[in-house]
Amino acid sequence: MAHDIVFFLAPDDEAASSTRLLGPGAAFESVTCRFIEPDSAIAEWDMFFEEPSAEAPPLEQLLGWAWPEWVTAPLNDGVEVFALPERLTRALANASSADLEELAGRWTTRLRSEDGDDMTDDDLLAVLRGVARLAASAVNTGGGLYSWSF
Repeated sequence: MAHDIVFFLAPDDEAASSTRLLGPGAAFESVTCRFIEPDSAIAEWDMFFEEPSAEAPPLEQLLGWAWPEWVTAPLNDGVEVFALPERLTRALANASSADLEELAGRWTTRLRSEDGDDMTDDDLLAVLRGVARLAASAVNTGGGLYSWSF
């Protein structure tokens, strides 16, 4: 099931966990997109920077990748708050435009193969550019990059 997702910058896990009930809102700098799975997107991005390739890896390889950590315990209400791995935050912060374009192409291919016509209509390159901007802020301020989804 796909989610509405907000990637946001927070000073620490405690601040990120405070978003659990109402979302990040205006209190946190953020980028929003719709109809994607946050944990698989984070794993896909992490895998791209650790094992660069324009081709999307087989689904089995993606499923075997290290998935993001929960910031708050999962409940039955559908809300998920994840911390992006620090290495991914650094990689996004240092990514070139070409890296982000290649990742967006790979991510789009995977989503299209999995979701078909139900794929998000968000501009995935714009989403990645926004998340990379947040990542650069996180690296510069010592904060963290998180996702909140419902």
